[in-house]
Amino acid sequence: MLVVTTENVPGYRVKEVKGQVFGVVVRSRGLGGNIMAGLRSLVGGEITEYTQLLEEARRHAVDRMVKNARVMQANAIVMMRFDSSEIGQTMSEIVAYGTAVVLEPVS
Repeated sequence: MLVVTTENVPGYRVKEVKGQVFGVVVRSRGLGGNIMAGLRSLVGGEITEYTQLLEEARRHAVDRMVKNARVMQANAIVMMRFDSSEIGQTMSEIVAYGTAVVLEPVS
């Protein structure tokens, strides 16, 4: 499935718009990860435990979004974006969203 952040795809035209599609993931770091991240925050620099958590959460959100687009019989997602927020102090919500479409090659 083609997933792009642009409105148009060179060489293709939108044949049909299926509608809004999204994938949501809520993740929490385990106690050990939170302790390590807390210790790293004291000295500064990248907190790799959280970076890995968010990278994995984004991948899962995109996978869920693609799965939803396939159910809608789309072959592409355009205008894909991410949004994130925190729930409480220990959980992160990642949302991948876009427009599910059917693309066809331009003749």
